[in-house]
Amino acid sequence: MIHLLQLLSTPAGGNIVSHKLTTVFKAKTKVYGRGLGPRQSRADVRTTSGYWFGPISVLCGFLCDLAKDTYDMFEMDGQMDKKKKKKMKKNEKLEGMKKEMDIDDHEITIEDLEMRYNTSITKGLTSTFARQVLERDGPNELKPPKGTPEYVKFARQLAGGLQCLMWVAAAICFIAFGIELARGNLTSFDDLYLAITLIAVVVVTGCFGYYQEFKSTNIIASFKNLVPQQALVIRDGQKNQINANQLVVGDLVEIKGGDRVPADIRIITGVATGIIISTGDRTIIGRIASLASGVGNEKTPIAIEIEHFVDIIAGLAIFFGFTFFVVAMFIGYAFLEAMIFFMAIVVAYVPEGLLATVTVCLSLTAKRLARKNCVVKNLEAVETLGSTSVICSDKTGTLTQNRMTVAHLWFDNHIHAADTTEDQSGQSFDQSSETWRFLSRIASLCNRAIFKPDQEGVPIPKRMVVGDASETALLKFTELSVGNIMEYRNRFKKVLEVPFNSTNKFQLSIHELEDPLDLRYLLVMKGAPERILERCSTILIKGQELPLDEQWKEAFQTAYMDLGGLGERVLGFCHLYLNEKEFPRGFRFDGDEMNFPTSELCFAGLISMIDPPRATVPDAVMKCRTAGIRVVMVTGDHPITARAIAANVGIISEGSETVEDIAQRKRIPVEQVNKRDARACVISGGQLKDMSSEELDDALRNHPEMVFARTSPQQKLIIVESCQRLGSIVAVTGDGVNDSPALKKADIGVAMGIAGSDAAKNAADMILLDDNFASIVTGVEQGRLIFDNLKKSIAYTLTKNIPELTPYLIYITVSVPLPLGCITILFIELATDIFPSVSLAYEKAESDIMHLKPRNPRRDRLVNEALAVYSYFQIGAIQSFAGFTDYFTTMAQEGWFPLMCVGLRSQWEDVHLQDLQDSYGQEWTFSQRLYQEYTCYTVFFVSIEICQISDVLIRKTRRLSVFQQGFFRVQWWFVPVPYGILIFVYDEIRKLGVRRCPGSWWDQELYY
Repeated sequence: MIHLLQLLSTPAGGNIVSHKLTTVFKAKTKVYGRGLGPRQSRADVRTTSGYWFGPISVLCGFLCDLAKDTYDMFEMDGQMDKKKKKKMKKNEKLEGMKKEMDIDDHEITIEDLEMRYNTSITKGLTSTFARQVLERDGPNELKPPKGTPEYVKFARQLAGGLQCLMWVAAAICFIAFGIELARGNLTSFDDLYLAITLIAVVVVTGCFGYYQEFKSTNIIASFKNLVPQQALVIRDGQKNQINANQLVVGDLVEIKGGDRVPADIRIITGVATGIIISTGDRTIIGRIASLASGVGNEKTPIAIEIEHFVDIIAGLAIFFGFTFFVVAMFIGYAFLEAMIFFMAIVVAYVPEGLLATVTVCLSLTAKRLARKNCVVKNLEAVETLGSTSVICSDKTGTLTQNRMTVAHLWFDNHIHAADTTEDQSGQSFDQSSETWRFLSRIASLCNRAIFKPDQEGVPIPKRMVVGDASETALLKFTELSVGNIMEYRNRFKKVLEVPFNSTNKFQLSIHELEDPLDLRYLLVMKGAPERILERCSTILIKGQELPLDEQWKEAFQTAYMDLGGLGERVLGFCHLYLNEKEFPRGFRFDGDEMNFPTSELCFAGLISMIDPPRATVPDAVMKCRTAGIRVVMVTGDHPITARAIAANVGIISEGSETVEDIAQRKRIPVEQVNKRDARACVISGGQLKDMSSEELDDALRNHPEMVFARTSPQQKLIIVESCQRLGSIVAVTGDGVNDSPALKKADIGVAMGIAGSDAAKNAADMILLDDNFASIVTGVEQGRLIFDNLKKSIAYTLTKNIPELTPYLIYITVSVPLPLGCITILFIELATDIFPSVSLAYEKAESDIMHLKPRNPRRDRLVNEALAVYSYFQIGAIQSFAGFTDYFTTMAQEGWFPLMCVGLRSQWEDVHLQDLQDSYGQEWTFSQRLYQEYTCYTVFFVSIEICQISDVLIRKTRRLSVFQQGFFRVQWWFVPVPYGILIFVYDEIRKLGVRRCPGSWWDQELYY
């Protein structure tokens, strides 16, 4: 009833019901109105309720039945829409995960946080409540996605386009074998051999493809490894070590340096005590994992090309096969014979060896790339890199060295450049200044980073460190400049440390001096330069303390802006000797109450750090430009830093301006600048969050040089999708867990082998073992080369389809003895022609391959009309003429003139006819005719192979002359030619002497 009322409330529903009233009402009243039938007396229903019972029962029964019918009618539509709704829900969920999370747990007060999660920042949760939350939310684990069963993966490898055609052909062969065997046909076993061979080809290539897919591991496995085994939790005021999957929302946990963070946490104290705010799939990492597993694998361009090629070949094979089937039936052949013709045409037209050829070509190139530090997980990704038109590159570790390095220092009113080379082979600055001694001491002592043990033999820049990126850079820098920092720190005993926090924006520590006679304490501090400067009253210049007046403040500001403009992270350093009378030895310093001075300090200098570009990257970016490839930087760093690195490596070319640059140059507001006038553009994550898809597409379309800064994993995925919408083939580089969704969405994902996480490596198609962007350029060249070589190989493979097809055309229409058998065709496809077609994979690139624009996937197809016409109707036609010339010549030599061969097929194949006469009147038995037919197979086969030798030579190049490219090293081949001629002449003279002088010395010694 409710359903009916809902239905009646809609115009469409009302129409349906009104129609149903006219068609159903009579039937319903007959059923439900029997209580008021003619045999019933009015006295039986005299009461009011009794009187209305009959009509009411009719109406109620009608409405209930009508509601049921309507429900059933709509239920069918609901079932049809169920899958569609499920898919829409999944897409909505995926789109929702791409959006930024709106959370305020990091903004609310501690008291509100405690109330929200029913916890305490001192005692944590109670054990009882923790168990309840665990039952409600489940364990702190990432739920793995549903995997595809292995047998399904294997079945897919056996059911592709060409494979299905070959399965059909094999089935026809089996049927033909059975029928012909029952008839007693001696040649029936050819069909059996053909069927077995076809199945073997499909199974072998399927096993190889399955093996390649099997090597890729499930992406979720690496995300599981992100959760540590144990975590230190405070419950009921007691510290306990528990399994991380038992943590719940509201738990109070402690994390020390080097630990993995077990969940999403709101930090309470600077020494990393925090409250868990999300667990399992609800964490940021969980969302990224879900996003990565929810993003479908995009088809590679080469997969699309091969699929396109298969569609063409399959369509033509079925078309010609069906055409010949109809023609054969029309001429008068039996149904089984016509079906065998169909099968033969399919076998002749489908290049059975192409599957193996493509796979081997890709494998060879993958091995070649592996020798150049590029490991290919997905073979088809080799070519994809060659057709790439946009590279979305991460900054850290790919364009840069993935190590924060001290780049510049400012002290004594001068900016000094530090050595940022990877092997520390550059020039160092002057370290003789007394100010440098003080600055290096502050940098050494005000630092919590330490080297991991047992690394004495490892070069300092490559040592592993426990500590954040900035302190790691300072530790390595001071270790190189000062010496053994661990011993140096031991000489200055630390008595107090106040870690860096976002409120004070400084870090300080207090130490005893190394001179036992000097009883003063030394306070050292580092932090944000402006915060450090405001706490200072003096400045060190050449080792002397001078008042920090406006002149020095202006000098500081100039240096700070210069270093910041370079995209470097700048820290300020200062110190203070504490008065020994106020702070005698043994004084109890309190970091919370700050019972010591933090102002009137002495400013020592600035140190700026940057992750420096790799030396090979600028040249690689320039090669990308030459090859028509656009490089887009996508990083989580600050826009100024991102722009500085982009300018250093050439992503933003010299002279290119952003909208802000044009506004500054013209001294006008940014809003008045035409955005299309700016060649370069830097977009931050905050700006990107407010941009629509159309605005992002427009920015990528109008600005050739793009940099995205402060981006999130979801935004990186959105950028990739935008590039793909614009028709680009996108390669994405990345090393972190947060890069996984974009790596998987891209046409080709490239992960870093050294710094890359397991999740990134699993999501990627290619791994750079040396983490070097320059290796991508090598991959691009190899990818373009493999497309060229595959095109050559396919052109070579297709050419022989015509001389393999025309024998059956003539056989059916002209009724000549079969010139070429199916087994021979398969031998050509799977034996003789595989080696030349694979050899084309070894061809060197033509000279201008890296000066051409990336191919357009919609226009520059692997198999296009020009290739088909040239291979089929020009070179293929020539080969067909050669084959038939040799065939008719061979038949004529044995007494069968060409005209007599016409219409001879039925008599030729008659098993019972043992006296068939040729042009000379000679009688031929069936076995003799069968032997002659096999001879014709051989002749036609030889003709094709001789022509294919020339064909493989012309396929070595598509543009250059083969004489420019070179057949081989000619001088090696011609040097021994005279000696070969000499051997031939010498043997002819020997034979002449043996014949002319029998019994002579010549005959006895030289005749063997």
